[in-house]
Amino acid sequence: MTAFSDAFRAEVLRMARKEIKGELGSLRKTVTAQRSEIAALKRDVKDLVSQVKGIHKAAARQAAPGKAQAQDAEVPARQGRRFQFKAEALATKREQLGLSQQAMASLLEASTLSVARWEGGKAMPRAKQLERIQVVLKMGKREALAKL
Repeated sequence: MTAFSDAFRAEVLRMARKEIKGELGSLRKTVTAQRSEIAALKRDVKDLVSQVKGIHKAAARQAAPGKAQAQDAEVPARQGRRFQFKAEALATKREQLGLSQQAMASLLEASTLSVARWEGGKAMPRAKQLERIQVVLKMGKREALAKL
């Protein structure tokens, strides 16, 4: 009896597959068509987004000269060149002031190790430290000792 039920089940499955095969074929075709359409739409969206970004940048560039002129009128421009750090200058100034690296570090509000690396040229100070270094380089011996 099991042989008959197995054969019957197999036949029913075969017939069911045969009948839905046509329907599945058309569904597969529509799925692939929809996937390709989705991919095309994604490409279109990507192109449109890049165009919008380009237009936005162009508008910002056109608006920027007007803003820059307005800012120049409000804030006076800096005079002179940008400060350029030189390790030798820091070491020379420390010797001129007669300070140890530890005293120079406290004057610059930095660690002794940082001062040693700056003087040795092994590290570059950050912008905030550059401002302090610039102030210290302009100091005289009395002013430096007074600050300590």
